[in-house]
Amino acid sequence: MIRRIPQARDRGIPDATVARLPLYLRALNGMAERGTATVSSEDLALAAGVNSAKLRKDLSHLGSYGTRGVGYDVQYLIYQISRELGLTQDWAVAIVGVGNLGRALANYGGFASRGFRIAGLLDADPHVVGDRIAGLVVEHTDELESVIRKRGVSIVVIATPATAAQQVCDRVIAAGVTSILNFAPVVLAVPDGVDVRKVDLSIELQILAFHEQRKANGGPIMAEEWPDGVVM
Repeated sequence: MIRRIPQARDRGIPDATVARLPLYLRALNGMAERGTATVSSEDLALAAGVNSAKLRKDLSHLGSYGTRGVGYDVQYLIYQISRELGLTQDWAVAIVGVGNLGRALANYGGFASRGFRIAGLLDADPHVVGDRIAGLVVEHTDELESVIRKRGVSIVVIATPATAAQQVCDRVIAAGVTSILNFAPVVLAVPDGVDVRKVDLSIELQILAFHEQRKANGGPIMAEEWPDGVVM
């Protein structure tokens, strides 16, 4: 049985707030490991890289307002955010595409502690099928629907080449999965009700390159500096 991931926006929490909750949770977990019992909104905002007014508004959506002069209870706020994100449950995840990136994801030890269990690894390459990675045997993508059904997979990570990503996406949706993390360098077409998070490392590098170029040039690139053929 595939369990649905709770949608925070169904309870009136804005998407932008949902996107920041993991930042708060990461900062809070670090504080808890250091033995911090309470934290002010200013200190938590600084650790998460946001302004304190935005943080207080975000946390108010969870019904958490802190205590004047004391701040927020770290452990309770961890629980509140974890519950809102669905991390108090165990989520079965399948990774499709076990190349270098897929293997790195499978071997990452941080998923389990955050409520995500890798339940299946799948690939179309017969030379990869049968390999054992992080305690799991790589299965052929022909078994995708069966793996999803039998292991209750709720989230699928697509780490295939771009040419295969849409077909894999269509299959996992048809199998009942509505939450997809896409690492393939392509925009996936999905129906309403399906959530896709896109991770494109090359785009992030290009954005960093843009900022590096601006810093190196001492400011924005002027029109006369554009290469020939570049038209606005």
